[in-house]
Amino acid sequence: MIVIMRATATEGNIDTILQRLKEHQLQGRLIRGEERTIIGVVGAAIPPTLQEEIERFEGVQETARITRPYKLAAREFHPHDTVVDVRGVKVGDGSCVVIAGPCAVESEEQIMHTARAAREAGANMLRGGAFKPRSSPYTFRGMGEEALQLMAKARAETGLPIVTEVMTPTDVALVARYADVLQIGARNMQNYQLLEEVGRTGMPVLLKRGLSATIEEWLLSAEYVIAQGNPNVILCERGIRTFETATRNTMDLNAVALAKRRSHLPVIADPSHGTGKWYLVPPLALASVAAGADGLIMEIHPDPDRARSDGGQSLTLENFAALMPRVAAVAGALGRRMAEH
Repeated sequence: MIVIMRATATEGNIDTILQRLKEHQLQGRLIRGEERTIIGVVGAAIPPTLQEEIERFEGVQETARITRPYKLAAREFHPHDTVVDVRGVKVGDGSCVVIAGPCAVESEEQIMHTARAAREAGANMLRGGAFKPRSSPYTFRGMGEEALQLMAKARAETGLPIVTEVMTPTDVALVARYADVLQIGARNMQNYQLLEEVGRTGMPVLLKRGLSATIEEWLLSAEYVIAQGNPNVILCERGIRTFETATRNTMDLNAVALAKRRSHLPVIADPSHGTGKWYLVPPLALASVAAGADGLIMEIHPDPDRARSDGGQSLTLENFAALMPRVAAVAGALGRRMAEH
């Protein structure tokens, strides 16, 4: 349920409603707009008579039920777009943000070379894996804290904020010391303890859609983070598993457009994982921007043929640099601009 206050409502009117909600073991979340204040009512069970009761309170314009199971992530609760600020890079403000880097940090030379090239081509953030969830326990699973230290060094030189995955609740404090954005990978989208832990940091969270997750399940996972008082969630569509075997996953651009309609959270797209083939990344990147994505996250590598993970879906640095003007052209055709870097 949401409570829409009149423009003339006082702080006392708002406090009275918040207190009544507490009496029913409910929480009231305030959204203050330029013209009105909305109180989002969150809790396990809202008494059937409460809506009518609240409407009689002084300062209340109207109330409305939110029928979706996610409340805090719903656009009905928060009608204005959320903008996530990552060291001055604004995600969700109408511009197109580009995050680029290798699947995994492999060496100092590799990550520094990649970071410089990403910066020069116009990327806004640097991605790189330190802890890698892999299907096989025998494949390269990342360099751990050493990789985080190298990412921090790359940030110090290039100024690019860093995005990296955290896999377990016990790793959150460590990764948060280095990262600017905590990424939740597809396999961990429904790791609810992990979602709550990253929510408690207050840091920006990049939430990838699960391999077989519905859009509703994806937004409910975002709800876990926001419920901890952290509104800084960036949704990421990265392809889903279907019957199709010609590509690694099926890139679901429906989800980009629909998630932006149902939620106020920014949505970016990952055409690298969405396709699994480097030559499909450019057309799907352009299509994602055309579908309304707030940005892209792509894997790039100085030598994809020798990459220790995901080389087949990684763009060379040269191909990435050639793609960026095309991304800017599509964004410009839609009246959008590239994010400043």
